[in-house]
Amino acid sequence: MEEHKTTTAPPLTDLCAASDRLSFLTEAGLRDEAISRSDARALLQSSPDESSQIPLLLLLHAAGRIRRRFFGDEVQVHVLNNVQSGACPEDCGYCGQAKTSDAPIQPYRLKSKEEIIAEAESAKDAGAFRYCMVLSGRGPSDADIDHMAQCIREVRERFGLRTCLSSGLLDEAKARRLKDAGLDRLNHNLNTSRRWYPSICSTHTYDDRAQTLRAARAAGLGVCSGVIIGMGETVDDVLDVAFALREIRAESIPVNFLVPIPGNTVSDPVCDGRPLTPEFCLRVMCAMRFINPGAEIRIAAGREGHLRSMQALSMEPANSLFVDGYLLTKGAAAVETLQMIRDAGFRVKLEGAGWPEAVQRFAQDPKAGDGAFKLDAPDDNAHPVIRGDKLSERKLAQLRIHGSEARV
Repeated sequence: MEEHKTTTAPPLTDLCAASDRLSFLTEAGLRDEAISRSDARALLQSSPDESSQIPLLLLLHAAGRIRRRFFGDEVQVHVLNNVQSGACPEDCGYCGQAKTSDAPIQPYRLKSKEEIIAEAESAKDAGAFRYCMVLSGRGPSDADIDHMAQCIREVRERFGLRTCLSSGLLDEAKARRLKDAGLDRLNHNLNTSRRWYPSICSTHTYDDRAQTLRAARAAGLGVCSGVIIGMGETVDDVLDVAFALREIRAESIPVNFLVPIPGNTVSDPVCDGRPLTPEFCLRVMCAMRFINPGAEIRIAAGREGHLRSMQALSMEPANSLFVDGYLLTKGAAAVETLQMIRDAGFRVKLEGAGWPEAVQRFAQDPKAGDGAFKLDAPDDNAHPVIRGDKLSERKLAQLRIHGSEARV
């Protein structure tokens, strides 16, 4: 007779110890106190053979308690608009617009005010809380600042959207002109640690980026600064940049997971020598919440590909996200994302007037859920790929991501 195998559960004392440890760290987070580096490292341990590993679901629950302390059950929805693409003199290895990238993108000049305003209106209709604009290049000229200031004023006046601009390196004088136009936040990601930065870029430094953030602060702008995980860094690099963001008191921290764009010099999503997994990505999100308890933590590029079926769990540590893509890559559609937010038990945060009736109903009616939106049929290009509307059919047909061919 075949002998039945049995599985022995871990000693109760181990689970109790993990729970007690998390309770202590959570209480610190609820007071907006950062945890220690050693405790943060423990949160990132995801190997099953690590005896001190904190179970993922316990960790998510604890991070969710801190998130709700500062943001309740609301999720802010953001739309990102690339208002100038390509022709960049910088060599950031993760970016398809870098001078060193062979990614098949279509460069274009700074968009007209009419184009930017029309896309802001589309963002409003898609349920966006904030409209984020991005310029390629090392930094904006005086003419670029004038142009963007006009756009920012009109977006605020017409649509009531909050605005965020990513414009590369800039000084305090230019930051003040943007502030005077009504800009809420300047986005300038630190991306990675000071130690690892030379491995991903040589045309500017980590300190150049830090100085831009100081200029934004001096001008009275809010600071949005985040990270890209999976560029070959170590866990120590992840912790370095997380605590650096704590030090500058970034109001908003977008957490990106490297999207492997063919043609980029950095295109293999690896951290600490291991490929990114959904569990590790969620642990990073939780660590960011514990280190920066009161900051807006945003799940950004790569959530669809790296978190896959576990995307909704990211709403425990994160309180905001992007819809409709990330500059050069496509993302989940707005209605699909709004449905995910509601299905996970969270509320969509809308601001201002003029929202379409269907979006208002979905965001405000506690009973809205199944059937509130009719989801579109699956899109063959729904997974992260270079934006099809910026490519020739020949280039798009040749593009491969995660081993599957993008069809046109």
